[in-house]
Amino acid sequence: MNIAALFIRRRIATTLLALGLGLAGMTAYFLLPVAPLPNIDIPTIVVSASMPGASPETMSTSVATPLERHLGTIAGVTEMTSSSNVGSSNIVLQFDIDRDIDGAARDVQAAINASRADLPTALRSNPTYRKINPADQPILVLAMTSKTLTPGQIYDQAANIIQQKLSQISGVGDVSLSGASLPAVRIELNPRALFKYGIGLEDVRAAISAANANSPKGDVQQGDQSYQLYANDRASEASEYRNLIIAYRNGSAVRFQDVATVREGQENIRNIGIANGRPAVLVPITKQPGANVIETVDHIRAEMPALQAALPPAIQVSELLDTTQSIRNAVHDVEITLILSTVLVILVVFLFLRNFTATLVPTVCVPLSLLGTFGIMYLSGFSLDNFSLMALIVSTGFVVDNTIVVLENVTRHLENGEERLTAAMKGAREVSFTVVSMSISLVAVFFPILLMGGIVGRVFHEFAVTLTAAIGVSLIVSLTVTPMMCAYLDLVNESGHWTSRWSKRAFDRTLDFYSRTLAWGLDNPKTIMAMLMIAVLLNFYLIAIVPKGFFPDQDNGMLFGRIRGDQSISFQSLQKKFTQFVDIIRADPAVATVGGSAGGGGGGPRGGSSNSGTVFVTLKSDRGGLSSDDVVERLRPKLEKVAGARMFLFSSGGVRAGGRQGNGNYQYTVLGDTLDELNQWVPRITRALQDVPQLEDVNSDQQDKGLEVQLKIDRQTAARLGLTTVQIDNTLYDAFGQRQVSTIYKDKNQYHVVMEVAPEFWQNPETLRDIYVSTSVGSVSGTQATAAAGGAFRTGAAATTTAATSGTETAQQLAQDAVRNQQLNALTNSGGGGASTGASLSTRVETMVPLSAFASFGPGTTPLSVNHQGPFVATTFSFNLPPGVSMGQAVAAIQNTMARINVPLTIHGEEAGTLKLFASSFANLPFLVLGSILTIYIVLGMLYESFIHPVTILSTLPSAGVGAVLGLLMFNAEFDLIAFIGVILLIGIVKKNAIIMIDFAIDLQRRQNLSSREAIYQACLLRFRPIMMTTLGAILGALPLAIGMGEGSELRQPLGISIVGGLMLSQILTLYTTPVVFLYMDRFGSWAKRLWNKWYHGLMKDRPEDHTGGAPSPAPAE
Repeated sequence: MNIAALFIRRRIATTLLALGLGLAGMTAYFLLPVAPLPNIDIPTIVVSASMPGASPETMSTSVATPLERHLGTIAGVTEMTSSSNVGSSNIVLQFDIDRDIDGAARDVQAAINASRADLPTALRSNPTYRKINPADQPILVLAMTSKTLTPGQIYDQAANIIQQKLSQISGVGDVSLSGASLPAVRIELNPRALFKYGIGLEDVRAAISAANANSPKGDVQQGDQSYQLYANDRASEASEYRNLIIAYRNGSAVRFQDVATVREGQENIRNIGIANGRPAVLVPITKQPGANVIETVDHIRAEMPALQAALPPAIQVSELLDTTQSIRNAVHDVEITLILSTVLVILVVFLFLRNFTATLVPTVCVPLSLLGTFGIMYLSGFSLDNFSLMALIVSTGFVVDNTIVVLENVTRHLENGEERLTAAMKGAREVSFTVVSMSISLVAVFFPILLMGGIVGRVFHEFAVTLTAAIGVSLIVSLTVTPMMCAYLDLVNESGHWTSRWSKRAFDRTLDFYSRTLAWGLDNPKTIMAMLMIAVLLNFYLIAIVPKGFFPDQDNGMLFGRIRGDQSISFQSLQKKFTQFVDIIRADPAVATVGGSAGGGGGGPRGGSSNSGTVFVTLKSDRGGLSSDDVVERLRPKLEKVAGARMFLFSSGGVRAGGRQGNGNYQYTVLGDTLDELNQWVPRITRALQDVPQLEDVNSDQQDKGLEVQLKIDRQTAARLGLTTVQIDNTLYDAFGQRQVSTIYKDKNQYHVVMEVAPEFWQNPETLRDIYVSTSVGSVSGTQATAAAGGAFRTGAAATTTAATSGTETAQQLAQDAVRNQQLNALTNSGGGGASTGASLSTRVETMVPLSAFASFGPGTTPLSVNHQGPFVATTFSFNLPPGVSMGQAVAAIQNTMARINVPLTIHGEEAGTLKLFASSFANLPFLVLGSILTIYIVLGMLYESFIHPVTILSTLPSAGVGAVLGLLMFNAEFDLIAFIGVILLIGIVKKNAIIMIDFAIDLQRRQNLSSREAIYQACLLRFRPIMMTTLGAILGALPLAIGMGEGSELRQPLGISIVGGLMLSQILTLYTTPVVFLYMDRFGSWAKRLWNKWYHGLMKDRPEDHTGGAPSPAPAE
């Protein structure tokens, strides 16, 4: 049956169908979304908890550990890491890549609810979760600046308007704010004045809460009218707190202004934000896993005019960093590359056929196949990204192959004098099986990949499906539209242009040279087979020595930096270092914008330790030919001159994996059973890795040398003085924890009243001697915790009488006072923490005991962060790679170093993040190659009904592998996932030469009864032109990728190099090795048939001549 004949005869219907396919594809092209990469995001959720003032160890043991115990029971969790810093804990959960993130979020919320009973009461609010990966870089960073407003006022507007509105946009995962904090009323106490008046810090906390009640008051009914009761029971401004009475002494009122400075400030004063040299509040925006970057940023920009109008005119909002511009540029450059590849493959047809009319056939069929592919991409939910467009670029060579095979065969019949209609039908029928074989065997190479899971499977999936779709559409077009055009176009008359004459002479000379050398090769088969065996052995050697990587780093013109100050650094010093770093970067001529933030204590899902900072840098598009890495190398010596802190600057390109933030592109995690043992070995490992030449910027997230003031309480003395550790802890928290003791409710937001001692009392450990603990503040215990309050607190004559008659208070009286105070304060306390046990209005001088009376204190060290990975304590090393060093070399160097320094078995290291993904991915690649080869063998065996011919066809693979790896080595490129895609494609591409040869050789053997040698010799010469045309088409289609043009070319270049290198070498060798292997396998097939017949007839105990009159004996397929 000749399928092409139907479409040749019905040319109008074929034309209309082609037109409809083209229009549908054009429509789909404009509807396809744009993205940098396929959806390869791992479902990740970060759980955040905040308890201001708590140490990292407290956050780790009392907050992170209970949460981890509950979160660890969720199904599908592949990695759980946590980081506890001053006042905050962040737990990052990564799930199976196929897990629905919304379902995972519901499980996370349930686990948080279940853990609430195990969390401390001082945790002001429930832990929260966000569907983001804190290790991902933001897709957009906004900078909010003002010439007149304070950072706190800017932050207030950002939190009320910008953060809420942007968080509602589809695709936005997190909108965080940095560089300032919410406005607050700050009450900075003078502990000496409090001691003078005999007022405890817990009494001050109770007084603040009582002054801002904000409780319901009911209504009054008068006839048919109702009056709601309101009172001025809320104090919302600093001025309203200054005159509040907190105690009476000798009949006189003691007000806040007598013992404290009350001012408008921020909740956390230890932070700073800068954008291009100006104080700023930064708004980093991160996408949800799986969201489209371009669409998300476009939606954000669409909202910005309305948001800018809602902000005060004094606030300016600008884009500090935009990742989408480089994405748009890269996709645009790939589209241009696609057009260039299409033009080049069409040019191949003209050079070989030397006919402008014949060139019209691929000019129509190649774009038509690509347009049809756009339609399938749209129906499959794909996007226009680097991978799908790379697949289309590569497919131009494959698409034109099918057209060339049909067109060239029809042209051959026309050159022999046949009529156009007859030549078209006959030519299409002869090569139909060849075209189908080439297409199916090329698609089959991706079948094992489509079954893969994980990130590698996601990376390959869209590429493989797009390429498969293009090949499928081209197969249909080549068997319908191509023969129809050949039947009605003049394909014989050659162009008289000089290029036609030159190309004809060049082809004739090449064909003559090939005929002579092929004859020599067939006469010297052992030499040819030796060359083939050398190619096989070279594959193993070259794969072993080629540098290996995971994913090419793209130069997108953006840099990210992390600042790590000394572990004992104060915020005042960190602020100076941060400003120095920003000024150095800003002064570089290649830098367009720079901004960042530092301090803050690590709150929020992206929080870090209190000695850290983050910097975002956008480079100029015209930077004198310098790459991002060149700019980093130029800045590194200047940044290293800043003493007391380090800046880790790195490019943001490439794929990042893992949930832990690091100060470099790559990570290596060391796990241990105990924190003490881990702290002992991490410095040794750090020093050893810093001496490894394959690594640079080596650092760890271990921070166990922060300075602390270690308070040793004499419990017996404290008990004798009537003090408990709860009272002591509350007093210290009141003094030094920036404690949020009351909530101010306003129309747009809620604000807090923050109490602490005045700055001059928290800048030196010796000021602890000025802290006094009141013995009058009891602690709730026993059944008193639930007893009804007999009164609010003791005041007036009763209190005076008690003091006068007894002189001292009993423990029972103190406990009773504590119960009353706590229950009353609970009615007015809205801070979310535990209610104070102090008196909201003190009427007598309390007994004040200095800390030095029952405690000693001295310097010590404490961790600034405590990290977990699963059930183990962990430390993660971050590093970058020097120029010319591959990821595989770095992994080997780390493993050798760990073995050399004899790390104990209780301390074990493993790759993390991108490095872990690299190791796991390359462990599976050999199985993918074997699976692809086996699949092709099965498919070819089914098509040819032979065990032998598929082996001949697969003999073309070794030379392609050698050419691909040699090309990578020649251009100093790594063998990464992109290059591996090229190798997989070569498995499908290079066999087409053998398919074209063998198809015609078998046909000549059957039709003309030629010997195997003569048949393969004639087939090679007859099909030399289509072989050269298809190979050159594939080479020129991939050549723009190999040259590397435009933004993001670093991603595409390894694919082009591997394809071009593999095709060039395989084209030279397979023209000779395939005929020789065909002859050897033909002889082997004849020998196997004779052996089979001999065994079969011996088994049946008969003779072959007994079957001459009947059915032949069964024989193995050839």
